[in-house]
Amino acid sequence: MANDHDDQGPAQYASPPCFMHELDPEFRAPLSDWTDVRRWRKAERERLIAARLAVSADARTAMSRRIAEGLDTIIGEIRGRMVSLYWPFRGEPDLRPWMASVNERGGSTALPIVVEKGHPLIFRAYKPGDRLEKGVWNIPIPAEGDPVLPDIVVAPIVGIDPANYRLGYGGGFFDRTLAAMPSKPLVIGVGYELQRVATIYPQPHDIPMDRIVTEA
Repeated sequence: MANDHDDQGPAQYASPPCFMHELDPEFRAPLSDWTDVRRWRKAERERLIAARLAVSADARTAMSRRIAEGLDTIIGEIRGRMVSLYWPFRGEPDLRPWMASVNERGGSTALPIVVEKGHPLIFRAYKPGDRLEKGVWNIPIPAEGDPVLPDIVVAPIVGIDPANYRLGYGGGFFDRTLAAMPSKPLVIGVGYELQRVATIYPQPHDIPMDRIVTEA
């Protein structure tokens, strides 16, 4: 599931992005305007995704198992509850085994679907074995089914700050989706400890996660 409205719009940049993090990981000078925030987020997004992909597949698998254990601890009894997850992309934690266990324990699961740029996501029920088709970015999505409303939304992070504001992929889908839902689900961001940042420079439209789960 993507995040942030910050990359929307026609703005083009001829100058290189800001690399303040290369000077000092804790250095966070105030950004002067929205253009600076967009540029900083783009550069930080690229840095964090590269760091995530540099972790070995075996290590990511082990960290994903620990994240699944953390989700069980936070959520508790899963029977009768619907959890929206995601199809892992570009080194994200792979929670598909946990998705299967949710269904085995009497819960149900769903996946988010991009309907149109600039619009909220919809959720469609999915369990392992259901038919899939390719969606945006060739990420698999359920091939059929009416929209559903999950009780719990598990969202992968690109970055996360101490106030639980999530840096995503820049499409704006995540915040639009939460704002459009008739009732607020429990929203849990999942990722690795290496994705923690001092700030994402949150804006008024950004919606923080309720909880964060990493391998730690």
